[in-house]
Amino acid sequence: MISTGIAGWMAARKLHYGWVVAATTFLTMLATAGAMGSAGVMIQPLHQEFGWDVADISFAMAIRLVLFGLLGPFAAAFMNHFGIRQVVATALGLILFGIIVSLFMTEIWQLVALWGIVIGVGTGMTAMVLGATVASRWFSHRRGLVVGMLSASNATGQLLFLPLLAALSEAYGWRTALVLTAAAITAAMLLVLLLMRDHPADLGLPAYGETVVSKPPKQDHKLLATLISPLVTLKSVSTSPTFWMLFGSFFVCGLSTNGLIQTHWISICGDFGMTSVAAAGTLAVLGIFDFFGTVASGWLSDRYDNRVLLFWYYGLRGLSLIYLSFSGFSFYELSAFAVFYGLDWIATVPPTVKLAAEKFGREKAGLVFGWVFTGHQLGAATAAFGAGYIRSDFETYMPALQIAGVMCMLAAVGVMLLRKPGSPAPVAQAA
Repeated sequence: MISTGIAGWMAARKLHYGWVVAATTFLTMLATAGAMGSAGVMIQPLHQEFGWDVADISFAMAIRLVLFGLLGPFAAAFMNHFGIRQVVATALGLILFGIIVSLFMTEIWQLVALWGIVIGVGTGMTAMVLGATVASRWFSHRRGLVVGMLSASNATGQLLFLPLLAALSEAYGWRTALVLTAAAITAAMLLVLLLMRDHPADLGLPAYGETVVSKPPKQDHKLLATLISPLVTLKSVSTSPTFWMLFGSFFVCGLSTNGLIQTHWISICGDFGMTSVAAAGTLAVLGIFDFFGTVASGWLSDRYDNRVLLFWYYGLRGLSLIYLSFSGFSFYELSAFAVFYGLDWIATVPPTVKLAAEKFGREKAGLVFGWVFTGHQLGAATAAFGAGYIRSDFETYMPALQIAGVMCMLAAVGVMLLRKPGSPAPVAQAA
């Protein structure tokens, strides 16, 4: 394979092939982020061309977000059983199939089937769990750096793709924008097939930062047991108030970010006379500040009480959304919102991951966070459909912004109810 030759060439120069795998994963998650982000460009063009109601279009996008979240805990199980390369290549093939066929759709049920189910499953199999799996298998040192880079490629990439897709959609139509997305997915799939390997041991290498080659864990090929393991984990943590508080707060996180702003931002700005390109440009600014905000949040989460960090993140995000709903969407008001809100876009991730690890242990942290992330995407789906419904019923998105702002304020109060990590459990007083 090509990867064997490249690995040998790199080893002779004291370079590790793990960086090639990380770069391939980065570009793959960037391409799938484009598929996720392109949905926001399609709402108005589909409404204008087919006369479909915004609420119906939003319903299809909501299904995509639900599957994106629900498949997270199971994606790791599939990767453990079938291998990263095979699972990711299959997922990219599903996304590519959904995009290409959707170029010819004429009925709303086709949108639901293709963008709701097919693309939802494909993107769900290449969600954040892919980056975490690659980082844990290929890197012993620099693992945190790799996780941060791959998380940024998925979250920030969804925002940075939008200006180009919006410009193409406005100039040449939404189908042209999807052709570009399909080309990016095709390129990513070729890279995965050529360069991705499941384990360092496949190339006779140790993980980066280690000196001993570790054999991959032996698979017992019991697929049913592998698939049940996320459900077993969910059952074991379902009695914990901490889990449900993290799940609920991340529900609000998804509701106030991916589901509302990412999905409906172009339509929200369009109500105030902004072009799609200008609105997408604002999202690109959000993406840039999101990168710096997430890195800074990771640094802060190692040094301060993560409950307090989440209190400020959710509280300030809620204030920014309420402020936006009463603003006039002028250049200066949108610029202030883009900077302020952008710094807070996924800053909630590092503190949430740390709280999950401190409460449930490092062994369970990945699967537990997978279920917490499911809450995030259920919130996103709720906002994707709910905001579209509110727009159709009230002919404005402002109530949706205000509801999301209030929910963020409630989440800010809720996370402070968590017991400080390391503190003893309260003891009931004797009668």
